[in-house]
Amino acid sequence: MRRLRGVLGVLGLAALLAGSAGAAADSVLRIVPHADLKNTDPIWTTAYITRNHGYMVYDTLFALDETLSVRPQMVESTTISADGLSYRFTLRDGLRWHDGAPVTAADCVASIRRWGARDGMGQKLLDMTAELAVEDDRSFRLVLSAPYGLVLESLGKISSNVPFMMPARLAATDPFEQVTEITGSGPFTFVHDEWVPGAKVVYARNRAYRPRDEPPSLAAGGKVAKVDRVEWLYIPDPATAVNALVAGEVDYFELPPVDLVPILEAAPGVEVAVLDPLGVQGWLRLNHLHPPFDHPKAREAVLWLIDQTEYMQALIGDPEYWRTCPSVFGCGVPFETDIGSAALMGRDVDRAKALLAEAGYDGTAVVLLQATDIPVLNGAALVTAQALRAGGIAVEVQAMDWSTLTSRRVMTAPPEEGGWNLFLTWAIGADVLNPVINIAVSGGCRERAWFGWPCDPEIEGLRDAFARAPDSSTRHALAEQVQARAYRIVTHAHYGQWFNPVGYRDNLHGLIRSPVQFFWNIEKR
Repeated sequence: MRRLRGVLGVLGLAALLAGSAGAAADSVLRIVPHADLKNTDPIWTTAYITRNHGYMVYDTLFALDETLSVRPQMVESTTISADGLSYRFTLRDGLRWHDGAPVTAADCVASIRRWGARDGMGQKLLDMTAELAVEDDRSFRLVLSAPYGLVLESLGKISSNVPFMMPARLAATDPFEQVTEITGSGPFTFVHDEWVPGAKVVYARNRAYRPRDEPPSLAAGGKVAKVDRVEWLYIPDPATAVNALVAGEVDYFELPPVDLVPILEAAPGVEVAVLDPLGVQGWLRLNHLHPPFDHPKAREAVLWLIDQTEYMQALIGDPEYWRTCPSVFGCGVPFETDIGSAALMGRDVDRAKALLAEAGYDGTAVVLLQATDIPVLNGAALVTAQALRAGGIAVEVQAMDWSTLTSRRVMTAPPEEGGWNLFLTWAIGADVLNPVINIAVSGGCRERAWFGWPCDPEIEGLRDAFARAPDSSTRHALAEQVQARAYRIVTHAHYGQWFNPVGYRDNLHGLIRSPVQFFWNIEKR
């Protein structure tokens, strides 16, 4: 069966490659992405595959550089009033949408409002905004109701949800509905006619794009497209993807399983590297809306069943690529702390069973969503099911691909009506660095919290205070309070920190070290 799957995978890859046979080999960059692109609106979903798609097509007002400093991207100049309450932004001249229309300040205002309705950091920014208005075609102003220290950091957010700019006619779409047209102003255009969901996504170089005249640095600097086409070839079987990279049929494998990395390291013409300096954090997300995890003691029981070392050994294996970490903000970063983490870092099955009894758990099976096409998440679901069962929790594992899971997790219905109780995901280090950017610790209820919908005014008040804090020492103290509260109400459980290697052909040059994998600046020699 394994051999047959490999043969079918090769045949499928051959069919995908045949579609671009007419293009010169050195003008096409072929990528094996970590997941299938099914949802294309990066404001509607936080899925990283959709975020990566967003960076291909859209652009941002600001961006983070390699020092994690905010730098202008679409913006030419920023003027801040002496009291720090008023910001005036002027766009670079000559920016155009892919349909040829000029980018205007009205487009940006509409885009900020739509993004701010969905993103946790955007919500905080708009909460503090008294006025967001157009001044002229290229300029708009943002006026705060009180001092707020994260204005540019919010607009320069590097990961989900990224404040991508869209034409106003598309940004007018209900933020809880997907846009129906993919028109951006970024370095590539989406080739809709060649999109084959479940198989292939194609982007063409935007020849009208005007990159900044600066070297690339993380998400900032000049976004220079150095190939004519980028093709994402979705290959769900990792062994087939590895073979394709070794054979030179693809150029870049975004997420090779660590157990297959030795094959790539031994292959001539292939390089392996960790490009993300911050790593990623595994999340076990619990649904706070429905039994049994609507009860805090049932959620706490899950913490006592988690063993990060067990997860990391099973999912990553090679200790070079992982570590245990008690901090919800990641380890090796400014707000790292172990406060409140005793339950997560000390497995105790008997205590978990006692907590479940106090919560009144009646033995009903919980629905655990399993993403079968991403090896780490597939394995994480299996480890979780085993851990829960050891604690006396009945588990119904429902298997699906990642794109289906990202559509399913938005459902607030009870599990017996198509909803869910738990799912596994991960967040890159850039998405967990502090209490405002980290959506996992939001207590914004069904209206504003991330999937799982924790509801806790106390943690929201702490996050607001962090955003308004005047100095770093105050922020550190508040970050510790947020973490202590997150563990108290169990917003989520994180099952370890690891560093994903990538595999690529050695004729690729210009790869950018970044928490997000970008495909501009890459050339094939």
